[in-house]
Amino acid sequence: MPRGELRIYLGAAPGVGKTYAMLEEARRRAGRGTDVLVGLVETHGRPHTAAMIGDLTVLPRRTLRHRDAEFTELDLDAVLARRPELVVVDELAHTNVPGSRHEKRWQDVQELLDAGISVLSTVNIQHLESINDVVARITGTTQRETVPDAVVRAAEQVELVDMTPEALRRRMAHGNIYRPDRIDAALGNYFRLGNLTALRELALLWLADKVDDQLDRYRAQQGISATWEARERVVVALTGGPEGATLIRRAARIAARTKGADLLAVHVARNDGLAGADPAQLARQRVLVESLGGSYHQVLGGDVPAALLDFARGVNATQLVLGASRRGRFAHLVARGVGVTTTARSGAIDVHLVTHPQAGRGRRGAGVPAALSRRRRLLGFALAGLGLPLLTLLLSVLPDLTLTNDILIFLAGVVGVALVGGLWPALVAALGGSLLLNWFFTPPYRTLTIAEADNLLALGVFVGVAVAVSWVVDVAARRTREAARAAADAQTLATVAGSVLRGERPLPALLDRLRETFALRAVSVLELAPDAQGRPDRAREEGVWRRVASVGVDPAGSPGAGETTVPVDDRLTVVLSGRRLEAADRRIVEAFAAQAAVALRQERLAEEAATARPLAEADRLRTALLAAVSHDLRTPLASAKAAVSSLRSPDVDFDPEDRAELLATADESLDRLGRLVANLLDMSRLQAGALGVTRTAIGLEDAVPLALDELGPAAADVRTDIPADLPAVDADPGLLERVLVNIVANALRHSPPGQPPTLTASTHAGQVELRVIDTGPGIPEDRWEHVFLPFQRLGDRDNQTGVGLGLALSRGLAEAMGGSITPETTPGGGLTMVLRLPAADERPDR
Repeated sequence: MPRGELRIYLGAAPGVGKTYAMLEEARRRAGRGTDVLVGLVETHGRPHTAAMIGDLTVLPRRTLRHRDAEFTELDLDAVLARRPELVVVDELAHTNVPGSRHEKRWQDVQELLDAGISVLSTVNIQHLESINDVVARITGTTQRETVPDAVVRAAEQVELVDMTPEALRRRMAHGNIYRPDRIDAALGNYFRLGNLTALRELALLWLADKVDDQLDRYRAQQGISATWEARERVVVALTGGPEGATLIRRAARIAARTKGADLLAVHVARNDGLAGADPAQLARQRVLVESLGGSYHQVLGGDVPAALLDFARGVNATQLVLGASRRGRFAHLVARGVGVTTTARSGAIDVHLVTHPQAGRGRRGAGVPAALSRRRRLLGFALAGLGLPLLTLLLSVLPDLTLTNDILIFLAGVVGVALVGGLWPALVAALGGSLLLNWFFTPPYRTLTIAEADNLLALGVFVGVAVAVSWVVDVAARRTREAARAAADAQTLATVAGSVLRGERPLPALLDRLRETFALRAVSVLELAPDAQGRPDRAREEGVWRRVASVGVDPAGSPGAGETTVPVDDRLTVVLSGRRLEAADRRIVEAFAAQAAVALRQERLAEEAATARPLAEADRLRTALLAAVSHDLRTPLASAKAAVSSLRSPDVDFDPEDRAELLATADESLDRLGRLVANLLDMSRLQAGALGVTRTAIGLEDAVPLALDELGPAAADVRTDIPADLPAVDADPGLLERVLVNIVANALRHSPPGQPPTLTASTHAGQVELRVIDTGPGIPEDRWEHVFLPFQRLGDRDNQTGVGLGLALSRGLAEAMGGSITPETTPGGGLTMVLRLPAADERPDR
């Protein structure tokens, strides 16, 4: 059975028209003769959306009961039994009511697709799992209902239903999305212009990534290797040389000319395991690339142009930035070089060859170290100087040896010298051996004249083989030494990375590992004073350097106080104390220094983020306060104003009953307003640390009735069970009453009709515990902490029940009195708030 096809309508926010567009497509398919069934559509009371259903066949929903309430869901079994060609299932990320076959609606859709039924569905960008946390940071609202990205990416078609933020806000203001009583709160919270703009950009970028994936799959299926310039991608090739920073900045400028272009940096490492680039330079260049918004990549390859072009074509690059060759003129006569070869093979990729100060100057890196030690080279020269004469003497006394045999024995001697001393002693041995063979063993003897052509050829072959063998031995020794060095460097860097990942503070871990690796006494990171940066003359003055990090004993306080100085940039320098390092160790130390600079920057960013976090939180609280108070202050004021205006109106003569009702309305509204202002003032005192607390012994049997009286008739049915012998609590009477009022009011608000909350008390471990028990809908355990956030209403859906300060204020007041408030699940359903306060030493005087 062929699998059904999934088509998803993606939107940046509620109200952009996803369901409307989905129903338009359903009607178009039905008009073409397709068997279309509306499985579930959420119109949210929007008349235009409801009208789009028209004459489409609508499947009755399945009714489920949960916690004494009825809910409707998609009737999955009915759809499978009906087996339409196409079914409409709205809100893909929806969480099904407990008791359904699947936990999530997208799982229902997967079963329909497996059954061969095609599906039309909708989803908002904030419900995608991968960017759920990003949306939460932008909007301040965490979406509980999510759908895995893989489900949406696997859809055959994803259509973006787009609308400008300004147009969406106009739709909201006209009442086309939410009810009128929710418009002000929505416009001031989730539907702010900045939020909608950010969500729209997220939707566009996510869809662009999916389109890229589809394009890559199509190119792979069709075997297309040519570059398709669907999107600008600039690749910059890095060699690890000093010109890298110039190339990166030039590539970044090229990428910036096109909106949305990608910047990628790539380094082609040798596939023989040998070190060919400066790790410190690459580390600094990687940081630069990432700071400019690009990404860093490393690939292996023996043929650098081929590996570079393979990478560029693999990422569908449109432009490639290379540096002009650093090789000298003579080297260009031998080989064309990477830049020229890459340009010749690039095909449709534009190649930019960028000049730089190092172009044409040759590779002026650290000198190539000798393959063998000085002792072995001297031993090789001694062996050539003494061994060849002894070998000549030995051959002269041996009878019946031909010239060919003499040459082979001399060749063995040259190979021995090459194995011991390397290239130059072997070349001396080859030259000396050829002269000795010519003088003593080639007719005419005792002269350098060679009579026969065959003998001349034999001597020539001898010299050539001797030189070749010497070269091979020297190269093998050199490569072995380089490989060992590269392996040691890689091991050191891997150890450094591991220590940094495991440590809580990367910078001290890096410096300590550097000190241990090279057996140093101390390592310090110095920073140049801002007024001395860019001025070499000031850098030598005393007091212009500041030690920002150090490890070890007696760390250096200036560059001249240590044995080795490794500059990181124009303001940072790493100073090593204890011993002077070898030149060969400097490259790995520079890599340490570059990583230390990155770690220092991360530490400072973390400190800045920690400093900015309270400011951001305060700003978030102010924004939430203004949005919430805009409704909650206006509602009681409007009610009180309407009641008083009616009483003052001379046009209406109210009877005593109506007058009493109006006065009660005004009185209740002003009480609500008073409680709101009191909560706001207490919360501001709590946050400022200026709340005065006067603790004394008070019995709960006295405090609870006062709180219930303040709540008025709504708390008349609240049941209390407070033991007579319960110890008193050590608390501030006024603050305790405020805590009890807020907790009980919250329980009353969520208790089902006819099932009022219950208050019970007990003592445990020197504390008195008061439990406020309700049997309402309850709160999932993973959301318990959210209800204690200021200005938070669970789900942010209720705009009539206060600014969401009650529980946050209650917890703050309880903690100010040395107590706590924690939620628990009520057995059988509901929520229990447990107020714990320290027991007083003595009961209060009665």
